[in-house]
Amino acid sequence: MFDWHTRDPLRLMRVTTVLQSAALLAQAVTAGLLLASVPAGRTAHGVLAGVVILAVLLNLLAAVLAWRPGGESARFILRSLPMLVFALVQTALGYAHVRELHVPIGVLMFAASVLLLTQVRSAKPARPAVGSGAVS
Repeated sequence: MFDWHTRDPLRLMRVTTVLQSAALLAQAVTAGLLLASVPAGRTAHGVLAGVVILAVLLNLLAAVLAWRPGGESARFILRSLPMLVFALVQTALGYAHVRELHVPIGVLMFAASVLLLTQVRSAKPARPAVGSGAVS
């Protein structure tokens, strides 16, 4: 059976970070629909809030799996954990209709996600891949 972790412990992290960034971008589009008073905008924005939280949780899980003792450093966990906090705060602010904070934090989350994506995509594995033939 193929074990993704032995080849590249950051592979799953790269995939989940792309998904997280895409979900946040889609959330910005639905926010625009909501602010433009498009009837389906509110429903789409609410549904995507759940998708964003799921994507953030998957990204954090991928960071933990990449870190596993002997793997990557914990830096990606430390960079992914605030996204979960922001996502939960965003949900509360959105339901409370506090646009003055909800919109800027959403922009911050998208920027942070894209920054994390660039860091994860350019990161090299911390250790040689198992079975790669590398000599210790």
